[in-house]
Amino acid sequence: MINTILLAATQPTVPNTISWSPQVALIISASSLLILLIASRSIKYPQVGAKLPVNLPVLGSPSVGTFVASMAFGHVVGAGIVLGLSNLGWLS
Repeated sequence: MINTILLAATQPTVPNTISWSPQVALIISASSLLILLIASRSIKYPQVGAKLPVNLPVLGSPSVGTFVASMAFGHVVGAGIVLGLSNLGWLS
């Protein structure tokens, strides 16, 4: 049986969130590339492991692990930026 205290704690409606747009894509892409740029210079051993099939001299040839981790963290940061800007009313 469902506890009534748990039912009282849930929201009856879903909060309004921003829909996907080119602005959102630009913010998430830019944050992912910025995190990749920062990570390739700040990770202690960014070139250890399997290499990317493409040479990225600007980034110092990061490994696959560095690239995937940077892109994942960039998406998390980008989602936070998008949610923050939409709560401020700067994104519609």
